Amino acid sequence: MLLDCFATGATSGANRVRELLGEHLPAWAAILATAGVAAGLVLGFVGVSALMYIWAERKVSARMQDRLGPTRTGPYGLLQSLADGIKLLTKEDTTPDAADKLLFHAAPYVAFCASFAGFIALPFSLGVAAQGVGVGAFFMLAALSSEVFGVLLAGYASGSKWALFGGVREAAQVVSYEVPRSLCVLVPVCVTGTLDLSVIGAQQAGGFWGWNLFHDPFTMAAFVVFFITATASCKRAPFDLAEAESELVGGFHTEYSGLRWSFFFLAEYASMFAVSGLAVLLFLGGWHTGLLPGEPTELLGPWLGHPLNAAVFVAKGSGLVLVMMWMRWSLPRLRIDQVMETCLKYFLPIACVLLLGVAAWRLTVPAGLGQAVRYALAGGTVVAFAAVALKLALHKDGTPRDGLAGVWASRLQDL
Repeated sequence: MLLDCFATGATSGANRVRELLGEHLPAWAAILATAGVAAGLVLGFVGVSALMYIWAERKVSARMQDRLGPTRTGPYGLLQSLADGIKLLTKEDTTPDAADKLLFHAAPYVAFCASFAGFIALPFSLGVAAQGVGVGAFFMLAALSSEVFGVLLAGYASGSKWALFGGVREAAQVVSYEVPRSLCVLVPVCVTGTLDLSVIGAQQAGGFWGWNLFHDPFTMAAFVVFFITATASCKRAPFDLAEAESELVGGFHTEYSGLRWSFFFLAEYASMFAVSGLAVLLFLGGWHTGLLPGEPTELLGPWLGHPLNAAVFVAKGSGLVLVMMWMRWSLPRLRIDQVMETCLKYFLPIACVLLLGVAAWRLTVPAGLGQAVRYALAGGTVVAFAAVALKLALHKDGTPRDGLAGVWASRLQDL
């Protein structure tokens, strides 16, 4: 029965599991058991992906700074994140005397639960979601935005002015950047005519030129604005003013240690993939490769289609997470006034123009011209990527292509 449920998709499969358990358990117990299985799968993905992203960020930053990164703990340092997790579990958990103990202890769990809730409506394949939500796009925005309550509680309850400054900064930043981010979500919603993420993903089946990213110039610009504002919502540099170690010691989590500190870290990496997955569904074709002529579960069958869809979706989302890491280690942190000015003075009016533009495009541009523009945008993007790849391949800078430059060039065996 469980194998049949996987073949038919997680959402419909969950209903069948609930019906099966309902024959042997009370209705409330069957619902709790089914929800527990779905929550366990999502929690497992969040935990494992966070460990891998932490390792990847260390390797990415090491490459950019001419360092090796973790190499000793496990092959290629893959177990370093696990070792750090064990260290945090055994580390002393302290509570400041001036802290509001109830709120101080609850804040990290509030932040993590907010990030975790965003995965409830995130489909990894056609119908494969913890729970199908008809307004999944707005549900994810609402769930992920509530993480700010945990951050604000942590800053307020710590009994430290530096932590409070960090919490207030995060509240001002998130509330501001939510507006242009939500407006950018409405751009592909206008194109697809639905808020259901599974339907939005399914509508982008076929060639990659059918992705919402290439629908018109407004959707392409909306993707860029959405990704930048989503990066700000995850407290990632150059928008990490809630932490700002050079100004606020550690920001809102200055007074946290051990397991509770790790929940804040886990929530950040979970939110990174969640917003990246939302961007993939709205703009980048969802779980579709862009190379098959239709829906993979129909062309290849559910046993091959669903794993392929999930792998493609995770790969696309992970690619956007790596871009966030790239931005963090490339750009300097902005000042609080620069962050607020960028949002209110630039991103907000730009997002309004993009929303009005895509609406006007849908109403006035003929289908033939729209299709020609779609092909032109898709073709131009492919040519641009090919040109960059060719330039990188032909670039001569004296750096050995099989290792690192500088003092590490003679230590390739450690990589």
